[in-house]
Amino acid sequence: MKRIVLLGATGSIGDSTLRVIAAHPEQLRLVAVAANSNSDKLLQIARDHPSVRHVALCDETADAAARDNLPPGVALHAGPAGLRELAVLPEADVVLVAIVGTAGLLPALDALAARKDLALASKEILVLAGDLVMDTAARSGARLLPVDSEHNAVFQCLQGHPPAHVCRVHLTASGGALRDWPLERLRHATPADVLKHPNWSMGPKITTDSATLANKGLELIEAQKLFGLKPSQLAAVLHPQSVVHALVEFTDGSTLAQLCPPSMTFPIQHALLHPERSGSPALPPLDVARLGTLAFAPVDETRYPMLRLAREVMNAGGTAPAIYNAANEAAVAAFLADKLPFHRIAEITETTLREVPVTHTRSLDEILETDLRARRVAAAHIAANYV
Repeated sequence: MKRIVLLGATGSIGDSTLRVIAAHPEQLRLVAVAANSNSDKLLQIARDHPSVRHVALCDETADAAARDNLPPGVALHAGPAGLRELAVLPEADVVLVAIVGTAGLLPALDALAARKDLALASKEILVLAGDLVMDTAARSGARLLPVDSEHNAVFQCLQGHPPAHVCRVHLTASGGALRDWPLERLRHATPADVLKHPNWSMGPKITTDSATLANKGLELIEAQKLFGLKPSQLAAVLHPQSVVHALVEFTDGSTLAQLCPPSMTFPIQHALLHPERSGSPALPPLDVARLGTLAFAPVDETRYPMLRLAREVMNAGGTAPAIYNAANEAAVAAFLADKLPFHRIAEITETTLREVPVTHTRSLDEILETDLRARRVAAAHIAANYV
């Protein structure tokens, strides 16, 4: 029995995680859940899972209403500190971090330092402080289990193969909701257009990142840190069907691919049950006979400049990935609030990368200061030119 702490319980990853836990009651038990501000849904999860004894709300303004409706025997933890308290609960075996953005960094580091297995669904954590996270895991001996579908796919393909045998890793990208739009039409794209993803059900931020391919840029950076690869060993390829999640090419010329339906349920299930494989999947598996055609194509970086910027950031190293991530988060938030045209997201990110100095540090304080500075620079450019 593995006891699970779920940080980010009310989002789409949280929904899929709860589905996996419900499908494996003899192997998985939920003991704590956290959310940003959706207290109603969070408390309902606690009621539905009597094993939950701790809940946390990052937004402290949501605490008052939650305190009046806590199920008996459940403790409420408040604010960002509450997330960190849940991450080190003595009764926890696995901490799954599914918090959008950088708010999950400190809880993730705490969980690893406390020797909890970390199931990581928040790609920004490794982008922001990948070296620090991997160092912490190595020192404590805790396992870092990738939940992102692409990284989980690479993780599966690499089992039993030494790093020296890896030639190249290809992460697949759907291309997002605007994949087939003419280039000149992109400047008129609205949030409603962007959020109509053809394959995946995800939150607004990551769905927007899918349309710009910033998500693939972030995933390439994450894979670099997670698997100890060189930038030259990592590539992205368009795959509209979202059935093949990654391909790993080996030095003997062979390539392994991992396939499953486009649902986060499958990588979550693999990470939480690893190294075991379930005999009763939470959703029906892939019907290979009905797959039809699987298509692949190179990425056009004229259409997707965020991928070009990500490659530059990977080569620059240091705090460049943190700047890229922070600027993109600020730009996407402005776009979703109708304060920035879609095609300017990459422009804001590139401008911020030019203006914020890159340093080579493993100091958490310096990393967080760079993150904050990048957000301020991006916000200033948005306010001066588009609001």
